[in-house]
Amino acid sequence: MKKVILVTGASSGLGLATANALSAQGHTVYGTSRDLKRIKNVSFTPLEMDVTDDASVNAAVAKIIKAKGHIDVLVNNAGNGITGPLYAMPVDSAKKQFEVNFFGVVRVSSAVLPGMIERKQGLVINIGSLAGLFGLPYQGLYSASKFAIEGYSQSLRMELQNTGVKVSVINPGDFKTDFTGSREKLPFTIANEQLKKEFEAAVASMEKDESIGGDASKVANQVCKIVAKSKPAHNYLVGAFGQTIVPTLKAILPGSIFVKLMNDHYGIK
Repeated sequence: MKKVILVTGASSGLGLATANALSAQGHTVYGTSRDLKRIKNVSFTPLEMDVTDDASVNAAVAKIIKAKGHIDVLVNNAGNGITGPLYAMPVDSAKKQFEVNFFGVVRVSSAVLPGMIERKQGLVINIGSLAGLFGLPYQGLYSASKFAIEGYSQSLRMELQNTGVKVSVINPGDFKTDFTGSREKLPFTIANEQLKKEFEAAVASMEKDESIGGDASKVANQVCKIVAKSKPAHNYLVGAFGQTIVPTLKAILPGSIFVKLMNDHYGIK
């Protein structure tokens, strides 16, 4: 069955790949961006939306409802990244990270879900991260925002259990997108050479992992599979085995050993 699907953050990366893949399967897809000039030569319908603005979100959703009458699937993909030391993190930066990654999910979901509940059917796919299942040094705010999506999604499933509306989370590892280049890097302001050295090593490690990450189509294909399922699972881990195994390692290893493995990977000795 062909569906009406809304994909946020569709101007690049995972969102663009997902919107294109869903459109290729014959679905009616609306892909959003704050700047429509960033969406070119696509088969889906570009739609202006700023997930940090109530009026923008409500206006975009209203356009889809007016044109198609309903939304079958919502893919909450819009997000950004901030890297910096948590021990010197400006609160404004924390708010900025959460405004897009978490409150954006809440804002768009709250605009779409009442219609799904009324129709007694629908699917919400939240793009989380493996970093929402275990913390990452110097990406603490990003991890925290993705952890928040996990808690939000788990609770949302409980609330919607008897409505016919399903909720799934995809937890991607590292993929080759423009996320690395668009990540906001906060200046290191602490007068501590050892910590500065570790910060720089961690940033270099994360950028290296992203540079050799998989193709975004892998996540897009997983979204397509979920959309086709009548009973989608709660979570889907997508990425290289060396990354998707980490939540299992976290569950079975003593905490001190797990932390050492993570810190070693990111150059914190």
